[in-house]
Amino acid sequence: MSSLLGDSRPTYLDTQLAMSQIGDASTMYGMLVMLEETLAKDIPLIAESLVLGNVAQANRLLHPLKGFLPIFCTAQLCDDVSKIEFMSKSGAAADVREAYRVLRPELDLLLEEVADYLSTHDGA
Repeated sequence: MSSLLGDSRPTYLDTQLAMSQIGDASTMYGMLVMLEETLAKDIPLIAESLVLGNVAQANRLLHPLKGFLPIFCTAQLCDDVSKIEFMSKSGAAADVREAYRVLRPELDLLLEEVADYLSTHDGA
């Protein structure tokens, strides 16, 4: 994917991968709607939890993402989320907060990609 300025951004959403695992376009669309809702809600909640030093809460939010993302995303993003989810089990709050600060733009971009896909495709 390229921006209007011509620079290249990574692409995280892989709808071909999702279709190969789900097998039905309508079901995939519904699951993408759930992914969009989850990301929109949880991305800021994870950051807020980490600012407050509540690593356990961040872990509770990261854990389902770690399980859900491999259906829809490139392996690298899944690996990145898995690493931070693992860190959040026993890592220091400052370390997890810094790692999430680096990860968050990737999750924001995924959210943008999912929203763009949903806005240009119907649920059929």
